[in-house]
Amino acid sequence: MGTNNIIRVEDVHRNFVVGEETVRALRGVSFTIKEGEFVTIMGSSGSGKSTLLNLLGCLDTPTSGEYFLDEISVRTMDGNRRATLRNRKIGFVFQSYNLLPKTTALENVELPLFYNPGVSASQRKQRALKALEAVGLSDRINHRSNQMSGGQQQRVAIARALVNDPVLILADEATGNLDTRTSYEILALFQKLHSEGRTIVFVTHNPEIASFSSRNIVLKDGRIIDDKYNDNIQSAAEALAAMPPEED
Repeated sequence: MGTNNIIRVEDVHRNFVVGEETVRALRGVSFTIKEGEFVTIMGSSGSGKSTLLNLLGCLDTPTSGEYFLDEISVRTMDGNRRATLRNRKIGFVFQSYNLLPKTTALENVELPLFYNPGVSASQRKQRALKALEAVGLSDRINHRSNQMSGGQQQRVAIARALVNDPVLILADEATGNLDTRTSYEILALFQKLHSEGRTIVFVTHNPEIASFSSRNIVLKDGRIIDDKYNDNIQSAAEALAAMPPEED
């Protein structure tokens, strides 16, 4: 684990005005995440985890308090500067993959690099190929999204998240649409990326996933009620190997 703080959240509040009412989605949340941690953030519906995800992903800003991403203060940024920061620093992986349907795996992975003027077309392709190789999809680069299984589509999404070499991978229910076997495959991939030094924040409502991460933060009613390190990290690859073979 590195000594750099990738995420620093200080007394963050986020209020939403709905009609006459003020909804206090986050009520004074503070934590830091160091380089190379694999953190799950949990909580039931209404706990504030989606609001927190949007703040960490620079899609929204706090009502009060401070958020630093890679030691850059996000709170006072305008939308354009936040978008640039997001594109350079964060790789997103969503539950629904968010791939473009009629484009190939390679084209989907190249996409974030189009917004990076410092990257040429040939560099873009090389980096996309390397990212697809990292997720075990070298043989699928010309397959379109609709020609791939859910697990393969999620791997493409992870490759797309890696292609900009972000400081943070932010996953939102990234195994939510997958069956158990495929979920273990994807978790094994996240564990591999973590072992290579990637910083991962995995937001989920599935408590089982916490056993595969190095730390678990639990939210309830907009506050952190638990934050502890995992002394007994389970191996997703071993869990996968222990599953009975699939029936044909």
